[in-house]
Amino acid sequence: MKTVTPALLAMVLTGCASIVNDAHQEVRLQTKSSDGQIVRDAQCTLRNSREALQSVSDKVVAVRRSGDDLLIHCTHPSYPDAEARAISRANKEMAGNAFFLFGLGATLDHKLGKGYTYPTWIQLVFGQNLVFDRRDEKDGEPVPPQK
Repeated sequence: MKTVTPALLAMVLTGCASIVNDAHQEVRLQTKSSDGQIVRDAQCTLRNSREALQSVSDKVVAVRRSGDDLLIHCTHPSYPDAEARAISRANKEMAGNAFFLFGLGATLDHKLGKGYTYPTWIQLVFGQNLVFDRRDEKDGEPVPPQK
């Protein structure tokens, strides 16, 4: 029987989210008017502790994963600004790693940001500052803003 090296064992048992998840996550970003109409081509800035990027609304954006919330600011010449905070939550892979090698896997997932997930479909409303939480997500639907 061959022995398993500590390095191989550590690689197998730790960083499950680091192995399974990409460093980036796709987020569908939309903007709406106060009466609920989709507004395309708003200029948006998305920012967390790992990056700041520019995009236009009504697109899917690849956002770098982080344990920090994602701050979004969108502008359009016809509307007042729209702002949002998308709450980052630990994903199931990171939760499972809390038990491996005394939490080293979860520590790695946290450090790399791969252990976290943002809401996958966010609809900002012009003139409002909204909060979206991934725990409120339902497959195939935009995440409702918190009340």
